[in-house]
Parts: sequence; structure tokens; C-alpha cells
Amino acid sequence: MAEMVMKELCRQAKIGNLEIASAAVSTEEIGNDIYPPAKRKLREKGIPFDFHTARQITRADYDYFDYIICADRSNIRWLTRLIGEDTDGKVSLMMQWTGENRDVADPWYTGDFEAAYQDIDVSCRAILKQMRSFFYISCSNPLKP
Repeated sequence: MAEMVMKELCRQAKIGNLEIASAAVSTEEIGNDIYPPAKRKLREKGIPFDFHTARQITRADYDYFDYIICADRSNIRWLTRLIGEDTDGKVSLMMQWTGENRDVADPWYTGDFEAAYQDIDVSCRAILKQMRSFFYISCSNPLKP
């Protein structure tokens, strides 16, 4: 859900220069589309999506992307096993972007996709706001002769 929510927020904000992708730390869902209850929640919220093929994250993803944002601490532990230590400081917990040091509500066990959506939405908004300020700061202070 997070990939689709972030893409929609960027579309609404007319930001087209961010590459947003998602990948799993496990192999359980490789090749599968978005989980049907997650699709229902995205439809309910008016978030567009296409067929999405699940894939596992790789070391190449770590090397390529500037940020690797995980929904929960378990994902971070598995990620470390797959790619090694986060030597570049790219990995973060999604809710940390909101100032909360907790995992995104996990609908896998509770079936509560609304709670997960709310955590994802507030996190994506916080991430986008902070990234926009990074770009603003870096662009608004040109070197002076």
C-alpha cells in the first residue's frame, strides 16, 4: 500500500522526479499482485494502482535508492540479513518520519487495513514534507561568488 499511497501523494503535489518502488524482505509473495484486502482499502481511499508484481529487495536496490523505508523492525532485521549493514544510513522505520518510534500497524494478523492505511498515509505525508524541505533548502541557498 505504501508505494501506491506515496505515488498518489507525489502526483497530487505535482512531484514527478522521485522514483518510488517497493520490495519485500521475504520470498513468500514473489510474483503475486497486491493483497486483495489492501486493494480494497486503496480503492476505498481513491488511491490508483495497477497490477504490481511482488519482488524481493536486493543489494542493488540498497546501492541504487537514497532511502530504504521499512514498515516494521522485523523488516529491518531481515533487510540487514539480505544486504548487510546499513553503512550509508539509508534505512529507516516508516513511523520514525512522523516522530513516532513504532511499527506501522500490521493488518496481516489483525485484518485492520484501516489502521495500516492511516499509519502509511501519515508517514508518507511526513516523508514527502521532509523531502520537499530538503530539496527547498538545497535549492534555495545558491553559492555566492
